[in-house]
Amino acid sequence: MNAEEQTSKCRPKKVLLVDDHPIVRQGIKMLIDHEKDLEVCGEAQSAPQALQIARQTQPDIALVDLSLKDSSGLELIKDLRIHLPDLLILVLSMRDESFYAERVLRAGARGYITKEQASERVIEGIRKVLAGQVYLSDKISSHILSRLVGGKPSVGSTIQKLTDRELAIFEMIGRGMPTRDIANSLHLSVKTVESHREHIKEKLTLENASDLLKHAILWVQCQGSA
Repeated sequence: MNAEEQTSKCRPKKVLLVDDHPIVRQGIKMLIDHEKDLEVCGEAQSAPQALQIARQTQPDIALVDLSLKDSSGLELIKDLRIHLPDLLILVLSMRDESFYAERVLRAGARGYITKEQASERVIEGIRKVLAGQVYLSDKISSHILSRLVGGKPSVGSTIQKLTDRELAIFEMIGRGMPTRDIANSLHLSVKTVESHREHIKEKLTLENASDLLKHAILWVQCQGSA
């Protein structure tokens, strides 16, 4: 092992915190600051800010919330994987793990922790992901393994029919974002977003824009991400 490799091995692992709630970031930072082998290298509250800071600081791992300011955490995970393919990602969210865990793994994250469990599990989760492991709750791990072994599709609400992009748009609608703002956030044309809106209505058997808005608002409220 040369001197550069030795230095890299000994230095604390850099952690990027991505969450639009300052109090949450402060709490996680306090936990990490107590660990000699970990350090917070940056904090972000939106997807564009997270990408910028990640490029600047080159973190080893990013803790990403799925509910971000005018952004989609799921889309951010995909963007981070494209621009920084070696970056490890661990999701820390209030969202329902049973619904989102498989989606975030497919997007490129290596684990999922709910914020209710954060104080007890976040350091363990960070270390396991840094060690090359996938970190999920025992319940969700068993569910995913059972489904893979049985070859059966997931059983869930009709929301499961939505693609990740459609789900991101559905949630942004529920947070009250206008179509043009959604398009700008996801780097899409207004026409493309409108097309996705129509597909969402078809998949969820909704008759009009008013029904779509009502269902989107209810979904966001149920996920605790309003």
